[in-house]
Formats: sequence, structure tokens, C-alpha cells
Amino acid sequence: MISLNKKHGKRQSGFTIVELLIVIVVIGILAAIVITTYAGIQSKGRNTKRTTDIVAIQSKLEAYYAENGNYPSLTQMNDTTWLAANMKGLDTAALYDPSAASKTAANPLVTSPAAKVYAYAPVTSATPGASCEADATTCAAYTLTATYEGSVSGSTTDVKHNLN
Repeated sequence: MISLNKKHGKRQSGFTIVELLIVIVVIGILAAIVITTYAGIQSKGRNTKRTTDIVAIQSKLEAYYAENGNYPSLTQMNDTTWLAANMKGLDTAALYDPSAASKTAANPLVTSPAAKVYAYAPVTSATPGASCEADATTCAAYTLTATYEGSVSGSTTDVKHNLN
């Protein structure tokens, strides 16, 4: 505020401590709102990427099934050489969750759903629910899962199953 210096007759201007504190608090509140909103937008973007990745993988799995009569095993899906030869057009980056620590891990897909990884669980037709890792030609069904950050439409995971 403005005050008159009686000794010299000059005006002095400035802000009081209370005014400065109020401005700092308001700036802090605005910064917190912006940071929270930004974090939510980033999370939503990663969740959208998860859904897109799972759909792309499912599409390639179904194309493979149409050509071969079975689905690939988890070992095959984690083998970059096998993927390049058998899943042409699948961007291998789609196998990695957007929050994954490394996009070059040897085994991007895991068997059980968990945060920051995609789960691929193929099973045999001979014994429903049994693994088909020993003989990939018996893989008759699969479950593909992405775990969301938070929830999307009331669900914490995006789960896709074989179409056959």
C-alpha cells in the first residue's frame, strides 16, 4: 500500500507481508490444480494406448489363427525372431505397456495380469485351461490382458479373448 513518509514527504510503495503470502498461496493452489490435471491427462493417454495395443495384438493373433489353425504360445510371442517371421505388421512396441520400465525386455508379455505389463495366456483345447507351451500347435484359446492406471468405465483391466 501507499504511505506517506512524514520525515521527507515522499510516498513509499510496496506490498505487505500478508499480501505477498496471499499471492504465494494462490499461485500454489493454481500450480497444484495444473499438476493434478496434467497427471490425469497423462494417465488417460497411457490407458488409451493400452486399449489400442491390446486390440492390435488381438487382431494379429486372429490373423495368425486363420492361417495356422492355432494361436502362438507365450514363448513364441516373446521371441522377436518368431514375431518378425510370423506376425508381420505387428509393431513390437505394442507388446510393451506404455509405463514399462524397459521397452527392450526379453519377455514383454507375462502369464498373469499385472501393472505395467501385458498378460498373454494361451491354453490348449485338449485340457481347457491348461498351458500349451509344450506344444504350441495345441493353443486353441487365449486371454490377453492390460491393467489400467486407475479404472476406465468401471474396470481396472482391459481383457480380450480369442474370437474362435
